[in-house]
Amino acid sequence: MISSRSPRLALIVVALLGAVGAGTWGWQHYRAAPASQQGAGSTAKDGGKSGSAAAVPVTVATVQKASFPVYLTSLGTVQGFNTVVVRTRVDGQIDKIAFKEGQIVQAGDLIAQIDPRPFQAALDQAKAKKEQDQANLANAQLDLGRSVRLGEFATKQQTDTQRSTVQQLTAQIAADDAAIANAQTQLDYASVRAPISGVTGIRQVDKGNIVNAATQTGIVTIAQIEPIAVIFTAPEERVSDINKAQAAHPLQVVALSTDGKTRLSEGVLSVVNNQVDSNSGTVRLKAVFDNKDHALWPGLAVSTELLVKTLDDVVVAPNEAIQHGANGLYAYAVDADSKAQVRKLQVGPSNDRNTVVEGGLEPGDRVIVGGQYKVKPGSPVAFKVADSQPRGAPIAGSADGAR
Repeated sequence: MISSRSPRLALIVVALLGAVGAGTWGWQHYRAAPASQQGAGSTAKDGGKSGSAAAVPVTVATVQKASFPVYLTSLGTVQGFNTVVVRTRVDGQIDKIAFKEGQIVQAGDLIAQIDPRPFQAALDQAKAKKEQDQANLANAQLDLGRSVRLGEFATKQQTDTQRSTVQQLTAQIAADDAAIANAQTQLDYASVRAPISGVTGIRQVDKGNIVNAATQTGIVTIAQIEPIAVIFTAPEERVSDINKAQAAHPLQVVALSTDGKTRLSEGVLSVVNNQVDSNSGTVRLKAVFDNKDHALWPGLAVSTELLVKTLDDVVVAPNEAIQHGANGLYAYAVDADSKAQVRKLQVGPSNDRNTVVEGGLEPGDRVIVGGQYKVKPGSPVAFKVADSQPRGAPIAGSADGAR
């Protein structure tokens, strides 16, 4: 029985080995097949477009032709157009303070009253002295008249003496007039009045204090704020441009808050300083503002924009479109096929919004202002138009008005 089972067992082993080999080959073939079949299936589903890149979402703006104001921007300080420290010109006790701190006063308004009695007494004395001398002059003139009428009965010496006395008393009366004028002036100085119109500061002296003309401390400071001035600087290399433009017409100056967001007032350039500061390489400028709304206040720090010139009909593009590369400035423009193209640029003046493009772009070109970091030359793009288009008039300029 053992010998009859051996051939059968051998056949079973051979059959098992064949089955295992066939199964292994089938599994390997099965693993390789789905990938190709799946690829073919997916190709069929997307219509054969899996080889093309997806469109990059971007934001675009249109390059425009516009007038572009060129500004020189700087930081400045507001100061009173005139500033006066009001001091007394006579000695005495303050009887009255006639203003309130922070009050706007007009030229001639009473600021303080110093005790006037000593000065009134001096004036009265000078007037009395004049009346006395006038009486003596009248008597001397009568004596001279008598001497003249006596003729040869009066000696020549007597007549000459009387004539001299009349002349002396006449001169004395002229001196009395000068003394009266001086006394009147001292009395007027006892009433301390505003020399200019402006706003008063904090009071430095209170009622009841003794003041004198030699004291350096004033009663109060008055600053003229209508008009008001702003002092700022410009680079020395722009002095020639400023002077040429100023000779043609008054230059507009805009005062803004230090962050450049709030427009405070508009004025005109009044003075270009007669000397350049060699240490800083700048020249000081002074602008004058009407300041009717008192938006500017002495000591306030402001940003300034000096309009040097306006470029007419220039190509203007948003700053967001300007990119910096190893070979210089460039921008991505969107062509008719909605693909990104690299444009090398030559640029002119700029501000915080826009840049003048001197070469590389034309009016009507669409440039990418958002999403550039995902874009490559030739990339298809899906774009939307930016809410704000390029504008020529800036709110604030760059540090020197050009890049």
